Amino acid sequence: MSFALDDLDRAILRALREDATQSAGALGRKLHLSQPATWRRIKRLEEAGVLVGRRIDLDHTALGFGVTVFLGIKLAAKGRVSLEDFERAVTAIPEVQVVQHVLGLFDYRVRVTARDLPDFERVLRRRIMTLPGVGQVEANVLLSEERRPGPLG
Repeated sequence: MSFALDDLDRAILRALREDATQSAGALGRKLHLSQPATWRRIKRLEEAGVLVGRRIDLDHTALGFGVTVFLGIKLAAKGRVSLEDFERAVTAIPEVQVVQHVLGLFDYRVRVTARDLPDFERVLRRRIMTLPGVGQVEANVLLSEERRPGPLG
């Protein structure tokens, strides 16, 4: 089901995407809207499932995690190990940031953050390769990243 957004809804979403810590009052002042009207619109977007949670992005490099690696993981025998068992085990690894079940050459795409390459190698050998059902693994080290906000329809 699609949710119809008007120009004010899009403006609210753009502003929250830039800074989700803004109060409804501050956001309303920017958009020439009262605080209660802004709050009602935000609540409506949340209830419709358009606005899902608010998060803060951490700077992994500043925290001492300078290496990000994307893994393509193909399970060896899908019938012997359930996808749920694999997903439960891989999401329990602290260095794993994102787990995506995908269609294509690999079954999963996993984003791993580590302090450096030796730390990543330790995570790969001791944690990833010992997961239930892991067969083939391909690693791609992130060199740079450009984040784009995406469309707002």
